[in-house]
Amino acid sequence: MAKRSRTPEPLAVTRDRAIRLCRLLHLLGTGKQTRAALLRSLLVDVRGFYRDLATLRTHGIIVELKEGHYVLKGKVDAAINRVPLPDPHLTLGEAAQISKGRTAAHRKLRSLLDEVLPAEGRSARRKGG
Repeated sequence: MAKRSRTPEPLAVTRDRAIRLCRLLHLLGTGKQTRAALLRSLLVDVRGFYRDLATLRTHGIIVELKEGHYVLKGKVDAAINRVPLPDPHLTLGEAAQISKGRTAAHRKLRSLLDEVLPAEGRSARRKGG
């Protein structure tokens, strides 16, 4: 029986790249766009443009090329919600404080903390110490 490979974690992005990805999505949200128009608006070269498209696709955002124009599939707000957040440079204590809750986002952060902190650190965190 073959082993199931884990889905690779999407790569983090820099602050500037997250801003550019959001700008790209807003531009696509206004309607179909040519590559030339997007390159001019975003002040990015062709290689950077295709890397940005690959990043969007990695995060489940669909941008299609139809008759020489790029088109966003779905709503802009939903796509922007999928753009990765740059590292907020939280301390473990700040992350632990934010992880207290019942949503999927809280669970995701809590799971990451459980991977990072040794078992004794997790028990102290749960006790509030």
